[in-house]
Amino acid sequence: MTNTEIRPFRIEVTQAELDDLTGRLDRTRLPQPAPGDTWEHGTPNHYLRAAVTAWRVFDWHAAQERINAHPHFTTGIDNQQIHFIHVESPHAGATPLLLAHTYPGSSVDYLDLIDRLTDPVAHGGRAEDAFHVVVPDAPGFGFSNPVTEAGWTTARVARAYDTLMRRLGYQRYGVHGSDHGALVARELGVLNPDGFLGLHVLQLFSFPSGDPAEFERLEPRDYAGLEHMRWFQKVGGYNTMNASRPQTVAAGLSDSPVGLLAYSELFNSFGNGTSLVPLETILTEVSVAWFANAAAGMARSYFDNAAAADGDEPVPVNAAPTGVAVFADDFQTIRVFAERDNSNIVHWSRFEKGGHFAALEVPEDVADDIRAFFAALR
Repeated sequence: MTNTEIRPFRIEVTQAELDDLTGRLDRTRLPQPAPGDTWEHGTPNHYLRAAVTAWRVFDWHAAQERINAHPHFTTGIDNQQIHFIHVESPHAGATPLLLAHTYPGSSVDYLDLIDRLTDPVAHGGRAEDAFHVVVPDAPGFGFSNPVTEAGWTTARVARAYDTLMRRLGYQRYGVHGSDHGALVARELGVLNPDGFLGLHVLQLFSFPSGDPAEFERLEPRDYAGLEHMRWFQKVGGYNTMNASRPQTVAAGLSDSPVGLLAYSELFNSFGNGTSLVPLETILTEVSVAWFANAAAGMARSYFDNAAAADGDEPVPVNAAPTGVAVFADDFQTIRVFAERDNSNIVHWSRFEKGGHFAALEVPEDVADDIRAFFAALR
């Protein structure tokens, strides 16, 4: 057996692990509530109390069976074991597509997209729009954990994903990503390896450069996007904590399932009332992170990117074909800024329903937009 072999994998959580989680949930000690017990100060007690009650009776066996319904594998790339789902389409000529997940998500993000993409005919679509789908867990996330080396930036993850697709025999492929996965997808665009078809993302994280001319071209809705950026910066304190003291916060997240659940408040859009992610789905995602003990690796991904950043270096331009789908309650990509950093945006769509985790909220819309983008490239 060599490190580059592709090996079958199954998620198999033991009864001892389940009993340990149940015992910890039974011994939950919530913090003293903030005045009013609202989302203003962070995840509130009333939400956690209800979520813990649901988690105690959560059917992990059913969730595990649903996840394991797809073929899982692991392989070694760049001294790191990578876990991934690989589902081939029944339709001839299907396009290979890698799906890159969010923070604090995992390959679970895309369970509702796999069948829609691999067999569009079964969902009212066309055979020519079918994909072979590969869904990895990024190093440190899900079952691509533990991380064995420092320095797993999104650029390094992109290179590893390119190696993965080649190892699977795909010499041409595209990528879709959201959040952390959108950053990885853009890095693949910057890399633009031979046979790379393009990237479809839910966000392009481009910000004002300070040039007044950029603001002269903004539309009214772009100013709402700037307000959303300001709000996210105010509530998204996990960015700073992960990027500066990941092991400190991971100590609590790895020892307390309720701490991990509270820290995953992004799934709830910080309580602003817009998230459409069901609690059962949140519990599935958080359970995966808990059983994989992934909190430290997930947090350190921010630290690695912050350590590699050089404020004096210009942002590399992505020249690969790029598609963007902007959802109403998500980060609002501003096209003026995005086109500065991405010179080949060929597809732009907006949706009036859905947020940061659109693949978990409105999977049919995400699948349709992925198909439309790659169909236009043929």
